[in-house]
Amino acid sequence: MDIRYDHGSDVHVVRANHDDAPDLIAIGGEHSVQVLLTTATSIKVIANFYIGCRTTALAWSTRCTSPSTTDDWSIELAAAGANFGLYSLTKSHNAEEDVFSFGGGLSGHHGRVNDMAFCGGQSEDSWRYVATVSDDKMLMVWDLNPAVNITSPPSPSGSPEPRAQPTAYVISFPFPLTTVAAHPSTSKEFLVADARGNIFLTDWRTDPEENELVSWRNSSVIELVEPRALSDAVCGTAGRWAGCVAWRRDSPDIIGAAYGSRFALWDLSKLQGGKPNAVGPTFPDGGTKFRWCATFPDYFAVTTNSTAKGAVVHVHNTGYLQAQPTVFNVAPRPLYVRDLDFLGGKGIPRIAAAVGRELVIFYIGVES
Repeated sequence: MDIRYDHGSDVHVVRANHDDAPDLIAIGGEHSVQVLLTTATSIKVIANFYIGCRTTALAWSTRCTSPSTTDDWSIELAAAGANFGLYSLTKSHNAEEDVFSFGGGLSGHHGRVNDMAFCGGQSEDSWRYVATVSDDKMLMVWDLNPAVNITSPPSPSGSPEPRAQPTAYVISFPFPLTTVAAHPSTSKEFLVADARGNIFLTDWRTDPEENELVSWRNSSVIELVEPRALSDAVCGTAGRWAGCVAWRRDSPDIIGAAYGSRFALWDLSKLQGGKPNAVGPTFPDGGTKFRWCATFPDYFAVTTNSTAKGAVVHVHNTGYLQAQPTVFNVAPRPLYVRDLDFLGGKGIPRIAAAVGRELVIFYIGVES
């Protein structure tokens, strides 16, 4: 059974929690970010953060617990807005929503923030660092708990406790960046992708040389490439929408991406000069979002911003890459899927898709 939730404005970003609160989903709209508690048949709003502009990216901190598992629950995530500003969003069982703004003005990004991710790994600092990537060609890793106390403006929510402004470590890249991803197995590397089909496994804790023009190369551990996407970009025939890259949660060696009309998969244990180990067709107008299933890692989903066939999701199985994907028609034209994510709960995998003003949650299979 599908579950549909009307956010009240267009939903632009969807992020499911894949850690200790797998029944929580965060959605970003035109003015606010909501956190939803999901069951098999219902959705309940447990937090509403007003940021005053359209959300462009979201990321969950590891310091989250769900009301379904403890009375002492808490929520912590980061958001990016269309004004290029960043926000730390927190709420607990005994406190109201708090919105802490940072990264604006001269100290932050000067282009759309396309993606963000908290630092991977299982260390105590896994909640402390959050990375952001932007059209301004910069990867910024923000220290949310800096040792240097920089005066912070008052919180929009009126929080009485002063908080130090986060500081940023910056790595410049040659082209606009579309994706940043972290992996639970590492606390020092991010997966960074640009709009031309280049993918970098970047060690952000490595100090770059003084020449900032090549700082991205000094920090890159591995460089991958989607040849057709790179060729289209060089020839000026690239598709309308940029690509999306994702790290498979159960293996740091497996990376997937959607660029143009193809998906591509890499296995870092079997590198072929940086080229994909497997490719396949997606949407003729170009796939725009690629997501791995956290609970059944052989599955991945691809969707498109094209309205040609309405809101459609393709689900692939890595064990049967030559087979046709399972097609889910979520809504008719002119709607399309702006964003999607697999839910983190056990059982039959479910996908949460942003379609117009609605979040639509649906199963990708049935009980056998």
